[in-house]
Amino acid sequence: MTIKNNIWKLYVIKASKWMMLFMPTVVLFFQENGLALFDIMLLQAIYSVTIALLEIPSGYAADVFGRKNSMIVGTFFGLAGIIIYAFSFGFWGFLPAALCLGIGQSFVSGSDTALMYDSLVELKREKDFIKLEGRSISMGNFAEAIAFIIGGFLAEITLRTPFYYQIVIAATGLFTAILLTEPKVNRLANGKTKPWANIKNIIVFVLKENKTLRYFILYSSIIGATTLTMAWFVQPYYKLLNINIIYFGIIGAILNIAVAIPSFYAHVIEQKIKTNYLLIFFLVSLTLCYFLASQFITLWSLAFLLIFYIVRGIATPVLRDYMNRHTPSEMRATVMSIRSFIIRIVFASISPLLGYVADVYTLPQALLFSSILFFVLGGVTLLFLLRNNKKETT
Repeated sequence: MTIKNNIWKLYVIKASKWMMLFMPTVVLFFQENGLALFDIMLLQAIYSVTIALLEIPSGYAADVFGRKNSMIVGTFFGLAGIIIYAFSFGFWGFLPAALCLGIGQSFVSGSDTALMYDSLVELKREKDFIKLEGRSISMGNFAEAIAFIIGGFLAEITLRTPFYYQIVIAATGLFTAILLTEPKVNRLANGKTKPWANIKNIIVFVLKENKTLRYFILYSSIIGATTLTMAWFVQPYYKLLNINIIYFGIIGAILNIAVAIPSFYAHVIEQKIKTNYLLIFFLVSLTLCYFLASQFITLWSLAFLLIFYIVRGIATPVLRDYMNRHTPSEMRATVMSIRSFIIRIVFASISPLLGYVADVYTLPQALLFSSILFFVLGGVTLLFLLRNNKKETT
């Protein structure tokens, strides 16, 4: 086993995480089992809180005990969560599944990016990170696109059938994680004996001492929460447009390809467009798509979702690359986990409210409210980030 092989193994793990056969009809699956949209958003909020609570400790554990070990723990709990979903019913039956998936996601999140970057450092190829990370995200979205097509047909049998097949995919991710090779990285001093003190020091470094990294993390987190929220609105939006369930998978596949292609070429886009222009473009275009989708309820409105997913495909690898450039190796997984922590906290804080607005009022009003909320949150953070970038260049 060599470090070089970590790259394709991480691709396989990414594909196993993103090839979610149940996603094309998961909202319908929840509704079939008695959950309202508020219940669905509450379940996702609990999932997000679970991730948030464990994000920083799990990232720290990856930095101290190894990114490979963290990936194994994460993929194991991911498999457990899918098994529970496959054989459970109702909100309280699904709750343990959401908790297991939350634990699994927290241990994988940050560890995969850190393992990729440090493997490239050992190979003296760190400049290739954004290209390979973009390909990883692209592969994940192509896998999800395939899953949307297959999952849509499997759901024709029963809405529960995709979960049975998902068990095999999750098991593949766990097996591949076991085959990873741990890269050689600097370890935190007293990492095992003073974990909480070190976590505190990293948080202070990230959120207080290193202003550039702080603002990149906060802005990237707002953008992440913006895209995560839309993912849970798209299926109710299809229903609002009176789209037949058989087309859910096909549309989902198209949207994921819309993420995959620009992700593959994100490194080229980053080289051609100035950083500040890209940062402004991400926020304006994503929130504008929310607004337009709320105002125009026709089949042509699917174009707004397509644009949204294209921008998402560019934003994710670019923002991760910006963060990695300003992050010391010994705390990389923890820093990535801090970003994920903030994303999940933001999502958990607002998603039940947005679900409530959609249930009590209308889905377009929930989308409109989302566009205003994310524009304000992102806009304030972006102003601080741009001001800090200007100071650095003068």
